[in-house]
Amino acid sequence: MSKKIIFFDVDGTLVDVRPSREYIPESTIRAIKETRKKGNLCFLCTGRSKAEIYPYILDVGFDGIIGAGGGFVEIGDKILYHKQVSLNEVTHVVDFFDTNGFDYYVESNGGLYASKNLIPRLERIIYGDLENDPNAVKLKEESPSHFIEALKEGYDLHRTDVNKICFLEHDAFPFETVYKEFEKEFNVIHCTVPMFGDNSGELSVPGVNKQYAIDKLIKHLNIPKENTYAYGDGLNDIDMLEYCQYGIAVGNAKEALKEIADEVTEDIAEDGIYNSMKKHGLI
Repeated sequence: MSKKIIFFDVDGTLVDVRPSREYIPESTIRAIKETRKKGNLCFLCTGRSKAEIYPYILDVGFDGIIGAGGGFVEIGDKILYHKQVSLNEVTHVVDFFDTNGFDYYVESNGGLYASKNLIPRLERIIYGDLENDPNAVKLKEESPSHFIEALKEGYDLHRTDVNKICFLEHDAFPFETVYKEFEKEFNVIHCTVPMFGDNSGELSVPGVNKQYAIDKLIKHLNIPKENTYAYGDGLNDIDMLEYCQYGIAVGNAKEALKEIADEVTEDIAEDGIYNSMKKHGLI
């Protein structure tokens, strides 16, 4: 059998993030385990940095990670490359966001570092009104958010270990304004996390994306492009789906991604990934 390599976006693809306590559908876990038994390779291909790739994800079993939207590539426990944001660029972002009252966080492989008011805002988004709504309090107690639990507060955000920076929407600043402020220094990506708002986004190392990382990886592993499969749901998956031989959008994906995908499978909560991998003979 000719070895295949399969790339999985995390948020909204591998992981269902619609409940507050995210989870991986059992059928998806089964599909990954079965295809690896057949000798195929499975890689995470995510905007998340290592600090947000929780043990319950890694425990499924993967051959490596493309993280930070292509900012780093790991094969097993070895690094193929790792590109980070310079301190001067981080300083520009942190000073601009703090001066203008943005809620944001900086990502490194060692942690997710939150701005001053980020966590209370995220709690309102994810749980509801914790001060006045008993149901919100119950939701937080019974299904605490992995993401909120991973955030670190009270740190200086002028850091030298930054992979990228994510920001929530700001009523007074359309995305285009943020784009113009940082376009010369960063790859400025629009609304990668829907719950962050339509004018939210992320700032990453220019010239680096999922397509770039996949290309570097498969050449390193000597796997032909015709043996590549990618599953995604968001706009930051467009380059990945267009590059891979089989670019597959899950049923819960953004409409713009479905339009460019080679095919669309069922919702991830309805065994979409399992069904598609079975169709392609990967399991």
